[in-house]
Amino acid sequence: MQLELDELRGMARQAGLSLTDDELQRLLTGVNRARKQAAELRDWLDRGDEPAGAFNPARHADRRS
Repeated sequence: MQLELDELRGMARQAGLSLTDDELQRLLTGVNRARKQAAELRDWLDRGDEPAGAFNPARHADRRS
């Protein structure tokens, strides 16, 4: 779902930003591209997938130099 200029304007206003229509228009392209890429990643990844590695500080506590 693509964001429209008015929606982005409302979000910017809610965040306390006062941007010109030109600034919003330039942001809109990148925002919609990022939203599309995030959706593609969510489709590609299975919710059950775990990260390749996870940091556990307790496992590394004994390895002080």
